[in-house]
Amino acid sequence: MTQRNTIARSLSEVGLAAWFGGSLMGAIGVNGAAAEVDQPDQRARVANAGWSRWTPVNLAAIGAHVVGSLALTGANKGRIAGQKGVATTSIAKAAVTAGALAATAYARALGQKMIDAGDVPVEGGTDASAQTPPEVEDVQRKLAKLQWAIPALTGTLLVMDALMGEQQRPSQATSGFVSRILPDSLAA
Repeated sequence: MTQRNTIARSLSEVGLAAWFGGSLMGAIGVNGAAAEVDQPDQRARVANAGWSRWTPVNLAAIGAHVVGSLALTGANKGRIAGQKGVATTSIAKAAVTAGALAATAYARALGQKMIDAGDVPVEGGTDASAQTPPEVEDVQRKLAKLQWAIPALTGTLLVMDALMGEQQRPSQATSGFVSRILPDSLAA
């Protein structure tokens, strides 16, 4: 009997889609839009307000992704143990997920430093001006890198999920189990 994992898969995929899409939109939309504000000392406030509004939604999206992914891992533990290549993909996905979580948490901590700095003159959400205090400029320099690292990592997770879906095809599952049992010379 085939068991469906629709709820777990939906939590994982919708959560990851929101995490990826929100981070990409933030890098392009929120941080970019802040540069359009006429008063340089209000630009950081605009970016900070946008990211502050997104933070609870992002947290929920990340939570949904993690819960769904853990449920899928539990439901597929037999395939992970028995099908050649699935454990490797699962371990790699866990490592990329850990990287994305760490980058997101670090970006949030840096974002809080931006909020705490108050109304300082900047060019945009992640771009300093000549009048930006050095400590804020340092935070912006780090955020400028993280704003692209997070969508790159979460985009990688989306591709890995596609790979994992392909590994579930009956032909892939069968050959993966056979490859695990038989020596390479007999499996070919």
